[in-house]
Amino acid sequence: MRRSLLAFAVLLSFCGALQADTVRVALAANFAGPMREIARLFELESGHHVEMAVSSSGKIYAQISHGAPFDVFLSADQSKPAALVAKGLAVADSQFSYALGRLVLWSTNPILIDNSSNILSSGHFRMLAIANPLLAPYGEAAVEVLQRLACYERLGTKMVKGENIAQTFQFVATGSADLGLVALSQLRDSGLSDVGSQWSVPTAMHSPIRQDAVLLTSAAEKPAAVALMRFIQSEQIRQLIVESGYLLAD
Repeated sequence: MRRSLLAFAVLLSFCGALQADTVRVALAANFAGPMREIARLFELESGHHVEMAVSSSGKIYAQISHGAPFDVFLSADQSKPAALVAKGLAVADSQFSYALGRLVLWSTNPILIDNSSNILSSGHFRMLAIANPLLAPYGEAAVEVLQRLACYERLGTKMVKGENIAQTFQFVATGSADLGLVALSQLRDSGLSDVGSQWSVPTAMHSPIRQDAVLLTSAAEKPAAVALMRFIQSEQIRQLIVESGYLLAD
């Protein structure tokens, strides 16, 4: 009897291994922190494995357009997932907004930013970091904020542009730039929220950073990928996203 039970247990384990799969997720750099925790929770609940590729939304879009083998795309905007749907590379009714991004002006210098935009208007700093607006939606939002403050053109020679919002954050964290417009989620994930000085940019100062997820057509019949898309929309994960420094879309 004991041998029979052991054989049955081994058979069940083997069947579970056959059913487990790997989901390849391409995601915008700002969401890397929350996605690590989401992947951990998903793997515990489902038995599937998550592989993450982190870059700018623009680069990921180009990679998918050229055949990169991803299953799920978590963009930092709506337009790139929609463009993939239009190309037939993503499933139309799978697209949804998983988060609304928030910008923060941050410096490691504790007295540089006085919880307002004054430092940007004064220009009394050496270098400002923003994400490349041609590649990263957070960069587009940063440009809108600077234009609203009527200082974008004037600060042109003082700006350094990161390839994505993660590189932008590193410019500030390492001191390569005195301050930068970074994602609030990155600041929280880094554990540096209490370091330096900052100003939370009012969301009314830029277009909503509406971040959309989409299931790629190549994974339309892949149960693990479909399950991850559902998991991201669960109440548990929506709460995690809010705690990570985002707002939720309606």
